[in-house]
Amino acid sequence: MAKAIKKVIKVMAKGGQANPAPPLGPALGQAGVDIQGFCTQFNAETKDRMGQQVPVVITVYEDRSFSFVTKQPPASELIKEKAKIQSGSGVPNKTKVGSISKAQLREIAQTKMSDLNTTDLEAAMQSLAGTARSMGVTVE
Repeated sequence: MAKAIKKVIKVMAKGGQANPAPPLGPALGQAGVDIQGFCTQFNAETKDRMGQQVPVVITVYEDRSFSFVTKQPPASELIKEKAKIQSGSGVPNKTKVGSISKAQLREIAQTKMSDLNTTDLEAAMQSLAGTARSMGVTVE
């Protein structure tokens, strides 16, 4: 028989650097999860993505056990990383802050493909190009 689900928690944590401090600690504590146990497992699974923001979906069961699924970093984080910028533009239609190539956009699309609601690489690239434009990053 399957375990009864008590709660599903969606949070962002730094890859390989999760700790019981907010926002993770309070969210897991309210659900009655072993916070240190989660942090240890999460850090072991994401040590290859050290420092990146990693979305995680944690399923908490009635017996206080848990399972989690990590997702790819947000598209904006990947674009900032490729464009080598700290943040997007406050006025993206007037002030451009960086640029990425089509090849870099294709790499990002391939990375994000599992989290997007498309199976077409070109459609994924168009969607991510829109994200880049809204950040003030041009695609060349």
